[in-house]
Amino acid sequence: MTPLPFTEDIAMRPTRCPPLLPLACCLVLAGCSDAGHPRTSWGEPSLAGTYSEFTLAPVERPLELGTQEFFTPEEARAYQARVLEAADQDDETVAGTPEDVHYDMGTFSLSANEGRFSENLRTSIITFPANGRMPPLTEEAAARQQARAATRTGHEFDGPEFRSLSERCIVWTSTLAPILPGGYNSNLQIFQSPGLVVIQGEMGDPRVIPTDGKPLPDGLLPQWNGTSAGRWEGETLVVETAGFHPAAAWRNASEHMKVTEWLTRVDADTLEYRFRVEDPHTWAEPWGGTYPLTDLGGILFEYACTEGNYGMANILSGQRAVERAAAGATAAP
Repeated sequence: MTPLPFTEDIAMRPTRCPPLLPLACCLVLAGCSDAGHPRTSWGEPSLAGTYSEFTLAPVERPLELGTQEFFTPEEARAYQARVLEAADQDDETVAGTPEDVHYDMGTFSLSANEGRFSENLRTSIITFPANGRMPPLTEEAAARQQARAATRTGHEFDGPEFRSLSERCIVWTSTLAPILPGGYNSNLQIFQSPGLVVIQGEMGDPRVIPTDGKPLPDGLLPQWNGTSAGRWEGETLVVETAGFHPAAAWRNASEHMKVTEWLTRVDADTLEYRFRVEDPHTWAEPWGGTYPLTDLGGILFEYACTEGNYGMANILSGQRAVERAAAGATAAP
């Protein structure tokens, strides 16, 4: 399989502007043009556009890489080829199994090698802790997850409340902070107006972010997407989000989770996205990372979630049919 064209990580491009320097300094150091750093008509750095959030760097660094933060170009090409080759395989399934009735990712162009993605030399999206991996769970978090699992075990099909939020078309992780790439449809659109920025994931509801600099209020009511407050620090939009509903917080985090995000335009086609996650009720220490968002050169089309519309009825009615059949077999002489 021939790898796709390779480009350097944005953090290692000597001809690019340092992403966190003011625009005037950037113009002097790297010769960036205003076209590469567009501004809104009211003077703010423009973040508006459609972007791919998919990158070949995994969220967590493979254990065998230890603290190696970057691939060499040759290592990156080899890793890219392995990832795309694996995504392109059509897995054989066994007739009559759940896997056999699920759509085929390769056949229907939903695999990770479809569409535009952001290449970089990082060995993981997570940049701290230094091992590039999620910190250990606290004892409190481990007990909480075990309790949730125990509540669901044996009741997975009792009713819609036992199914996942995304399966019920309530909320998608691509909408939530921190924004991390999914398996497919990893795209988003950013809208911008005076005092507001809206981040719309291809799958999920929009996050509406005031950018007037006001801090998050106290006593936040739990929201699926949390409550966000934004402010400009030079060329960077800083967004703080808290008040997550405990059922929607990332990876079973608690309602105490707080996420800080930084979005900075690097050039006409690229935004740098950085994030920090804090929740002492879930992880032993804060963690975070960075990766580029790359311009799609197109538009997002409506994603119509159907699982919660008619798929849920089919799932539950199918389970009721299984239960009736089992009850009939038990009652038969």
